[in-house]
Amino acid sequence: MPSTSAAGTGDGVSDPASVTQSTHPVAATAGSNPDTAGLPRHIAIIMDGNGRWAQQRELVRVEGHRQGVNSVRQVTEQAARLGIEQLTLFCLSSENWRRPKEELDFLMLLLKQYMIEERPLLLREQIRLVMIGDRTGLPADTLAAIDETVALCSGNTGMRLCLAVNYGGRAEITAAARALAKQAAAGELDPDTITEASLAAHLETAGMPDPDLLIRTAGEMRVSNFLLWQMSYAELWVTPAAWPEFTADHLDQAIAAYRSRERRFGGLTAS
Repeated sequence: MPSTSAAGTGDGVSDPASVTQSTHPVAATAGSNPDTAGLPRHIAIIMDGNGRWAQQRELVRVEGHRQGVNSVRQVTEQAARLGIEQLTLFCLSSENWRRPKEELDFLMLLLKQYMIEERPLLLREQIRLVMIGDRTGLPADTLAAIDETVALCSGNTGMRLCLAVNYGGRAEITAAARALAKQAAAGELDPDTITEASLAAHLETAGMPDPDLLIRTAGEMRVSNFLLWQMSYAELWVTPAAWPEFTADHLDQAIAAYRSRERRFGGLTAS
């Protein structure tokens, strides 16, 4: 296996040689009350490589998903302690239904268990939970566990944890466009007044900040239909580490790389 100690470079690709523990600015503040200046408000993560991690160890694929829950726990707790405003995790894409039924059934069971078992952590860290994605086709008991946990956490005042389940970016944008079209057809909306803000207000993420930092594991270089509208100016950070190997230290490294970059949003560097 390649080394999992990786730091993001300017093009988003990890460079294991470019970060050391002794010079790591974020890790030094973990567990304290860090200065949030320069931190991303919103971090989104594509959690990839669970199956490959298991197969490389001659385990069944679902063991990678089981191990990946530990990474979710570590990253959620670390992000909350660092003062990140929102963490969005891509749990299941709308395309993942092509996978074997046994694997999907296990994922739904795992999600249900996570919703129940992680309630003490979510409440202790004052984490608010939300879900985006199509509820159609999800098991009733899994949805019930999610809804109950969302309700339990609704009064929390800390980080927002957003789980993208059965989610697809194109479908989300299509639904928003359809809603605007229906308003226009009913004479409730002048099409010439539609703006980017109008469309964004009809997305599932309405009211949430756009992601500042996108993390992808397992070395994959694509966004996979994830938050396509919202990701327009996100900084990308990719690590060769598979998701079950991802730790709070990887999150620190990604944030350090983010802090080292200059975000111009299409403009020029200030002289």
